[in-house]
Amino acid sequence: MYFNTHTHLNSEELFDQRDHYIQNALEKGVNHMTVVGYDVASSQRALEIAHEYDFVYATVGISPNDCLNTTDEDLALIAKMAEDDKVVALGEIGLDYYYDDVPKEKQMDVFKKQIKIAQDLSLPITIHCRDAYEDTYNVLEKANLKGIMHCYSGSDQMALRFIKLGYYISLAGPVTFKNAKMPKRVATNVPLDSLLIETDDPYMAPVPLRGTTNEPANCIYIAKTIAELKGLDEEEVAKVTTDNAYKVFRLL
Repeated sequence: MYFNTHTHLNSEELFDQRDHYIQNALEKGVNHMTVVGYDVASSQRALEIAHEYDFVYATVGISPNDCLNTTDEDLALIAKMAEDDKVVALGEIGLDYYYDDVPKEKQMDVFKKQIKIAQDLSLPITIHCRDAYEDTYNVLEKANLKGIMHCYSGSDQMALRFIKLGYYISLAGPVTFKNAKMPKRVATNVPLDSLLIETDDPYMAPVPLRGTTNEPANCIYIAKTIAELKGLDEEEVAKVTTDNAYKVFRLL
């Protein structure tokens, strides 16, 4: 049993064939998944999919890469959607300094406003962070929330700092890449009870499927790699990461 904590079945690449991808995931033992929003439209789609399947959940939010034109009206729509029973977290939200197409000030403003929504609704948050770890940490340190560092690409030492704040570290396709040293260090050094698995599809398909369209079923390869790096049975990794997902999403 696997829990894929971050899939984009709401993306243009996967949405029309979502039933096919979901059935394939079920055949591989991936029987829980969370569809993650990254703007208003994709959040609405995430909710739609979650209501189609009992074992699918949704998050709603506006990502730092998609917040350039975000208005207070957009945030109000996110807040309203977040009240839905199938919403398990606010996200993906955060900071991304890799590109410079959205000013840092705008990212920070939208990030903090969505944190306030999560606080008001007592929801965990799913964090998108790239090349912005110190700024993200400083915001989360004051937020008093729990959640997920999604598709984590930072250092193992930084990961341990986020864990102390109450965040799980979620690993995706890069942990399987041959030359991805840091994700492998994170998988090795972060305790299993603080790890989650995800695909962040439709991109970054894991080894041995690189170059193909990524899909929810492929989180089994993330679990397999973590098991190899830690010297554990894959079944144990699947069970513990599933238990972790239940805890962070409050599905117990």
